[in-house]
Amino acid sequence: MEQHSIEITPSVTVHALLEAHPELEDVLIGLAPPFTKLKNPFLRRSVAKVATIKHIASVGGIPLDELIAKIREAVGQQESTESYEDQDYFGERPDWFSPDKVTLSLDEDKVEDKDRMTLVIILKEAKSVQKGEIIELITSFLPAPGIDILKSKGYSVWTRKDGPDLIRSYFLKSTD
Repeated sequence: MEQHSIEITPSVTVHALLEAHPELEDVLIGLAPPFTKLKNPFLRRSVAKVATIKHIASVGGIPLDELIAKIREAVGQQESTESYEDQDYFGERPDWFSPDKVTLSLDEDKVEDKDRMTLVIILKEAKSVQKGEIIELITSFLPAPGIDILKSKGYSVWTRKDGPDLIRSYFLKSTD
């Protein structure tokens, strides 16, 4: 099977990257523990199609420049002279946040069906949340692709780190 090379940039999806360079799966998994989820076939067919290299750098806690350099090196691409900016998903507590507005809380560790992705579950469950209500997502990693997807659907987002392996993301359903 002939492989097609792609230029490795922050906007390349994980799906496209692994289609062009399947050998990178083990390289990525070796870089950060959250990348072991790449072994999940459901994730590969769903989230990997929207998750970009920029997203997985945030998820893995790896500076974007460093991740791109390691991936480029692994596939024999010349190092980029560009400097890429990391996205900061964490911020100060917003005025709209109130614990009593949290009507749906999902802890990825307590999801019984490990073949279903937390992102898919939260998107489905979000349909029952009313405007002005908040969804809480508790994960062991930064759910960057999910954050960006919910932002694109009009949710306001606040993410905080409560420990090395505890991330809480809050999604306010728009009141507009």
